[in-house]
Amino acid sequence: MEKKSNHKVIVAERARQMLGGHIRFLAQKSPSGARKTKSELVSAIRCLYQMPERFPFLNAELIPPNKYHKMLVQKRYLILYQIKDQTVYVDYIMDCRQDYGWLI
Repeated sequence: MEKKSNHKVIVAERARQMLGGHIRFLAQKSPSGARKTKSELVSAIRCLYQMPERFPFLNAELIPPNKYHKMLVQKRYLILYQIKDQTVYVDYIMDCRQDYGWLI
């Protein structure tokens, strides 16, 4: 069986700031919930080093087709990333309960 090589995962500064904002907001209501959410989001991002293609593409009207893959975490956080060669670029971490029309 052929072994696939692992990908390098790079999280954009913008995505890091988005993650920090989500966690700070949650921490105001539930510090333990914020820790759990951060742990799950970080784990999800780390899992992208293997088979990042397993998640579907984001289909949106004004975004070029097959540009961003999407991964849903905790049924509310949307992680958008691109794959170029052997590198995964995490560009956005969004709370689906908020309006993210600005993306398109």
